Amino acid sequence: MSRRPQPTTATAPTAAAVVRKIRCAVYTRKSTDEGLEKEFNSLDAQRESCEAYIASQRAEGWLLVPDRYDDGGISGGTLERPALQRLLHDIEADRVDVVVVYKIDRLSRSLMHFARLVETFDAHSVTFVSVTQSFNTTTSMGRLTLNILLSFAQFEREVIGERVRDKIAASKARGMWIGGSVPLGYDVRDRKLVVNDADAATVRRVFEAFAAIGSATLLVPVLGAEGLLTKTGRPFDKGSIYKQLNNRTFLGQVVHKGNVYPGEHQAIVPQDLWDSVHAVLQESPRKRTNQNRRQTPALLRGLIFGPDGRALSPAHTRRKGKIYRYYVSQAVLKGTDDGCVVRRVSAGEIETAVIDQVRALLRQPEVVMGTWRTAQGETDDLTEAETRDALERLDPLWEELFPAEQARIVRLLVERVEISPTGADIRLRLEGLACLMRDLNPGGFEGRRAA
Repeated sequence: MSRRPQPTTATAPTAAAVVRKIRCAVYTRKSTDEGLEKEFNSLDAQRESCEAYIASQRAEGWLLVPDRYDDGGISGGTLERPALQRLLHDIEADRVDVVVVYKIDRLSRSLMHFARLVETFDAHSVTFVSVTQSFNTTTSMGRLTLNILLSFAQFEREVIGERVRDKIAASKARGMWIGGSVPLGYDVRDRKLVVNDADAATVRRVFEAFAAIGSATLLVPVLGAEGLLTKTGRPFDKGSIYKQLNNRTFLGQVVHKGNVYPGEHQAIVPQDLWDSVHAVLQESPRKRTNQNRRQTPALLRGLIFGPDGRALSPAHTRRKGKIYRYYVSQAVLKGTDDGCVVRRVSAGEIETAVIDQVRALLRQPEVVMGTWRTAQGETDDLTEAETRDALERLDPLWEELFPAEQARIVRLLVERVEISPTGADIRLRLEGLACLMRDLNPGGFEGRRAA
């Protein structure tokens, strides 16, 4: 006997509704690093509010992603923020669905930057939510409201900038030091510049030596020999010397946008020393070089000889304020002009001729070979090509060398210059060339170039 199926009275249970998981990333930012060292700081407060908002939307499937995106001490006027860049990278990698912030301006204070961020969000279907301001960037009304509020945020940022600039100007007008690099000769105590006696002595030494020498190029090796250093602990170079000589902080003054105010700090350099230094600085470098050149001993003193075998002596005359230099024969100097064929030679012309011949000789293969052979005793690993390159390096450097250094090289290279009615005969010292090569390494003349 067959059994008939009994009708069921209970209905099958319906499938539970599936809620899509929405991954939420919290972004926080603070413009300054003040207070970030506290156990519970502004970034923590922002994050706590955002996490509470996400928890309230748990029924909608909102979940907090584990990564933290916190930018502390970074302005909202730039998009180059480490945490923000990580967030954008994760958005592009499809790891985030919603960006949650405490306020709109935490994300950006720039309308242009915010527009770029919104474009990135839209391209990856990411929604932007502000906890304290109800916004949804997927609607046109939400976009309009965001742009309006962001315009006010940008306006607020510009006003804050103006207030900061006004405060800086007012502080400097009162002679206050408001921060920045601390000049040599000072320390900072209670946000004020205080004289450091040891460093202040270095500052005064630089000013006094420059006033006496008149050339930063010549001053560099002097300061180096004395072991004096800059604020950063580096040896002085021309740039650091000129920067120091023009820093009015050492006069006890504060400068702001071309205006000079009496400072609250104590001066290191007296006014008369400052005036002496700047009287030198106001002269052109060419004029200062020429003055130093006139103070340099004659280039060929003791090296130049006439047809009679006797040395020509340097002499000069002054006409209408100009100095004319010569090398004069002994017969003329003693008033015994016994028919000498070379009575006097223009110093400028003969020195130029000698220098030109020296530079030409240094390029001749036989001179290069002789120098290389002579130098073998001191530098066995020196090649002929290296010798040629070293000698060629002198040519472009010559015009930049200070006159005293040019005179040293001439005395090192020239054994004798003999003058005759037909020209000049120059004898070189090959051993002097070998010695010179040690100075021809890159940077060998950096401290000896003309100012």
